[in-house]
Amino acid sequence: MSGCASTSLGGLSKADQLGLTASQAVEAISTGRLSAEAYVTTLVAQAEEFSHLNSLITLNKSGALAAAKAVDAKRARGEKLPPLAGLPIVVKDNINTSDLPTTGGTLALRELRPTANAPTLQKLLDAGVIVLGKANMHELAFGATNTNLSAFAGIARNPYDTARVPGGSSGGTGAAVAARIAPAGLGTDTGGSVRIPASFCGLAGLRPSVGNGGPDRRYDGTGVLPISHTRDTIGPIARTMQDVALLDAVMSGSPVATPVPLSGLRLGVPASFWSGMDLQVAAVMERAKARLLSAGIVLVDVDTVGLAELNSKAAFPIALHEAHEDIPKYLAATGAKGITLADIGAKVASPDVKGAMGAVMSDAAGAEYDAAIRIHRPRMQALYARYFADNRLDGMIFPTTIVPAPVIDPVNGSSKISVNGGALVDTFGTTIRNTDPGSTTGIPGITLPAGLTPAGLPVGLAIDGPIGSDRKLVGIGMSMETLLGVLPPPTTSQMKPS
Repeated sequence: MSGCASTSLGGLSKADQLGLTASQAVEAISTGRLSAEAYVTTLVAQAEEFSHLNSLITLNKSGALAAAKAVDAKRARGEKLPPLAGLPIVVKDNINTSDLPTTGGTLALRELRPTANAPTLQKLLDAGVIVLGKANMHELAFGATNTNLSAFAGIARNPYDTARVPGGSSGGTGAAVAARIAPAGLGTDTGGSVRIPASFCGLAGLRPSVGNGGPDRRYDGTGVLPISHTRDTIGPIARTMQDVALLDAVMSGSPVATPVPLSGLRLGVPASFWSGMDLQVAAVMERAKARLLSAGIVLVDVDTVGLAELNSKAAFPIALHEAHEDIPKYLAATGAKGITLADIGAKVASPDVKGAMGAVMSDAAGAEYDAAIRIHRPRMQALYARYFADNRLDGMIFPTTIVPAPVIDPVNGSSKISVNGGALVDTFGTTIRNTDPGSTTGIPGITLPAGLTPAGLPVGLAIDGPIGSDRKLVGIGMSMETLLGVLPPPTTSQMKPS
């Protein structure tokens, strides 16, 4: 990392501070080995040095430093610190913050100031978390690359190769965590938007259970600029599954997940999720499978027959119709004055999002919505439940994305990609292919690094599980991470402007 001198800052060198995981940072601050102010100062400097990554829309420099000083003062007085005291995180810019704008990465909302923090974020703030900044995102969360052409947000870049996308729609969070600007952050996930950037940026992530809402939903979903109340959820992104577990416990009010023994676990391997992969991704995944088998995991070759067809009938009708209804409701609830759905659509800058918003504003999917929500989605839920139960599976395993991070195309919004030198295909559909069905259905899923391609690009390994199995999935991920190892951070040369 650039500037990793041995000069001591708050008890730890800059290099040591940048290398801290979220769990290690909390421990260092709580024991006094590191002052919260020194840590925030180091991370702010990292954010400023690598601002060309466009991982942040807003850097909360003064607010984060003030919060850090308050933590240090509290410790100096001998007061008990909350469990995550002094932990800086980045927050995707569609999650409401009362002291910072929540722009959705789109011009019409650039000055939107919510009246309250999103409840799930508030839980973290109450636990002592510090918001270091609001993270860049694919405009309005309608995409998987973070090629955001809004002038004030800009295109976010992958720290492992700045000519490539960091994934989306939570790409700014993924880029910031990978670049050591923050040890962890929040994204949102409607069709893969936590897991795709985590995969492309060599990180761990969790899409929690959503189910049919109510008790099935792991986190409160309010206070977020929506696409779909049925599908949307906040999710944590971090450098380790242990850090994902740390944030998840506070956000859900559940005990912290613990490692799950791998020997004897039964994981489904659905052929349709493993087909058509980029050859370099396939090689990394096959090596990971071999490691898992050597650890005693039972891999069961059984496909999810009929799932893709059902998802094609449910996914987009639900997302596009609910956005037509949910965005105006959000604007009213958030206190946005004089801003309409049409105003937002008129100012969209990214070509792919223009198309999506056109369908939202015209309610193009309205006629298909009833069947999608009442027939096709319940059939998907039943298919998954049978898949796990009939085969006695703890989960299903697959490549998070079938391609490594695509090269940025600033003209067309990175909208097309070639797989293994073939004809150009839709980037969005290709990238979300494996993550979208679980999102549509509302089951939980994790991603963690499987390894690097020969070109040094991260590859993600995903596990989806039955509704409510979040803690078990995270525990499995913790054990797999020990087996597969965490990835080396991007180098300074990798993070230089392309």
